[in-house]
Amino acid sequence: MQLLKERILKDGKVFPGNILKVDSFLNHQIDVDLLDRIGDEFYRRFADEGITKILTIEASGIGIACETARKFSVPVLFAKKTQTKNIAADVYTAKVESFTHGKVYDIIVSKEFLHKGERVLIIDDFLAKGQALIGLIELVRSAGAEVAGCGIVIEKGFQEGGELIRRSGVRLESLAIVDSMGDNGNIIFR
Repeated sequence: MQLLKERILKDGKVFPGNILKVDSFLNHQIDVDLLDRIGDEFYRRFADEGITKILTIEASGIGIACETARKFSVPVLFAKKTQTKNIAADVYTAKVESFTHGKVYDIIVSKEFLHKGERVLIIDDFLAKGQALIGLIELVRSAGAEVAGCGIVIEKGFQEGGELIRRSGVRLESLAIVDSMGDNGNIIFR
């Protein structure tokens, strides 16, 4: 998606440790016009998949998932990283390690909202090592639902996540794949 790549080059910031900050427009402060275009693009790519639900993980993927769900006219479900008092004990759970936060989370989704036979599109902002996607895929399959595909805004193509997901047979569509990032701020796209 050329518009997204241009925005990353203009406003993205590269930090040591292969960190790409896009918090001025994607995952802290949000450019809603860009999000609308991202939703359009995910709809274009997955329109023929019979999507019945969008799934993401809290927190940065929620806005992207909501905009995408509007295009499909389906609900958004997000996996929580902590059990709260208002979530029933009957949940699907998976462990995921966050590259960005350096933590392992038990992600949870209430069984009330994820059902056998649903066709789920998983949406997230970044893909690095693939652990969040693997956990979300596990939740969907635990429910007897089908993963129709995964939509990622920015994939770090130099890390193993994308290859890992594609090798598993899950359809993965990334809007911008970063092949390399230099300490000087240079970003090279695939």
